[in-house]
Amino acid sequence: MPAHEELLREFQEFALTAPSATSLMERISQRLHEKIPSYNWVGFYLIDPTDPEILVVGPFTGSFTPNARIPLDTGLCGAAARSGQTVVVQDVSSDPRYLPGSSTVKSEIVVPILVNGRLAAELDIESYFASTFTKPEQEFVEACAAMIGACLGRG
Repeated sequence: MPAHEELLREFQEFALTAPSATSLMERISQRLHEKIPSYNWVGFYLIDPTDPEILVVGPFTGSFTPNARIPLDTGLCGAAARSGQTVVVQDVSSDPRYLPGSSTVKSEIVVPILVNGRLAAELDIESYFASTFTKPEQEFVEACAAMIGACLGRG
């Protein structure tokens, strides 16, 4: 997918000179939202530095206000956090773990971002279209998340 390859190159180049992991997260959330029409909400959740059992919303771009704090045992973000694995739900109405951010969301992907084997953040993307997150989409989102992990790992 040429758009994915182009975006990954852009993110890799920006990561080389990004002043912080936060600025890279801001760039990734903004550009994914702008360039991929089915990515209606793109954002990051970070482990709360004062409570490692809570995710707090970080940089995001989208048409609704997200859940600001999510316990690690709640929602699809919590499921990804606990399992350390990507969670893809093609129809959120059929998954009881879904924690609604907007009634218009139909599908979601959450990719845990690990640093030195520990959860540091998550990349969460929500779509107003069912079945958005095919295997190629999942691989693309995981590649974006891996860049953030590398950036966070540098310090």
